Amino acid sequence: MTSAAATREFEFTLADFGRVRELIRGRAGIALASSKQEMVYSRLSRRLRERGMNSFSRYLAELDDPASAEWEPFTNALTTNLTSFFREAHHFPILAEHARRVWRDRPLRVWCCAASTGEEPYSIAITLMEAAGAGTPAAHIVATDLDTEVLATARAGVYDASRVEHLEESRLRQFFLRGTGAAAGKVRVRPEVAALVRFGPLNLLAPQWPDLRPFDVIFCRNVMIYFDKATQLQVLRRFVPLLHPDGLLFAGHSETFFQAADIFRLRGHTVYQPVPGAAGRAA
Repeated sequence: MTSAAATREFEFTLADFGRVRELIRGRAGIALASSKQEMVYSRLSRRLRERGMNSFSRYLAELDDPASAEWEPFTNALTTNLTSFFREAHHFPILAEHARRVWRDRPLRVWCCAASTGEEPYSIAITLMEAAGAGTPAAHIVATDLDTEVLATARAGVYDASRVEHLEESRLRQFFLRGTGAAAGKVRVRPEVAALVRFGPLNLLAPQWPDLRPFDVIFCRNVMIYFDKATQLQVLRRFVPLLHPDGLLFAGHSETFFQAADIFRLRGHTVYQPVPGAAGRAA
């Protein structure tokens, strides 16, 4: 027995950990590494305390029911949500340039499919407002995430001031409101920024997605790293008919899609575009 296991509040066996890995992979496509046992124990033990349970086996048995209300907090607990405003900054000038081209013909539609606590979709909105200059940009941003708890934070649009301290002062003044009184030390995205974004839950591994009209841009950054190659390819094939032929797919800094070379071609650093005729091959 390891020292960590000896001091645990609840027994958490290798079989329990294996069951967790099986459940989260089947539900969300997340492939948990064997090194994540302590992380899983830490996050799920909070649920046991909240539920007044004293056994992981009893807790996991609840998830044998696909309709169990515990599936949502279970999935939320195991979802990693690391994000920041203008993360991977090299993508945003590319987005602005692409938006200006699209605006010659039509309003811009963007899907941010890992919205987390909102920093990424709001960064997209700010970029589009800056690209458009005066007035409201002709743009609509759909922002989705598997984790319902982080979506609540995203909708509120309120953050600790430390989350934006790296931004230029001009951006802070133009796109954020500073809290005062009881809200001192907080910032809120301005209403005109929030108005460009519509948040909602979506599981990329769900058998069916809601009716999504074609997009000019899809942001799917730092999500695929949690999927195996077969699952990545499955998701990428579903993206193809949802992108205009000249659309862009933005990926995370450590994500490469060589296995999808027949449907996506590299257009820049972790920026992809559908290969001509890809829609037929992705079907």
